Amino acid sequence: MKYAIIRSGGKQYRCTEGQAIEVDRLAAEAGTTYTFGDVLLLADDGGVTVGAPTVPGATVSATVDGEVKGPKVYAFRYKAKERQRRKRGHRQKYTRLMVKKIEG
Repeated sequence: MKYAIIRSGGKQYRCTEGQAIEVDRLAAEAGTTYTFGDVLLLADDGGVTVGAPTVPGATVSATVDGEVKGPKVYAFRYKAKERQRRKRGHRQKYTRLMVKKIEG
């Protein structure tokens, strides 16, 4: 089984061909192809290639499926016995990608 570990937005993701992954929001339109050049590790049935820091010549191509929102996260602060309360919510935006090809 061929897989790669890529870096996007300061995070690392393990991806295989045909898998859908969600990364931090990218400036890419839906339906376009996005190529990752920061491949940190490349594994095939024959062996494993570890980059220092990246594997030279390795790329991962993916098509952009669109944007999705993560779960709602609440931040609640209060001061006891003072009736001070503050509740805020946040939903992070992610870009969903379908991994098409791992080369290297």
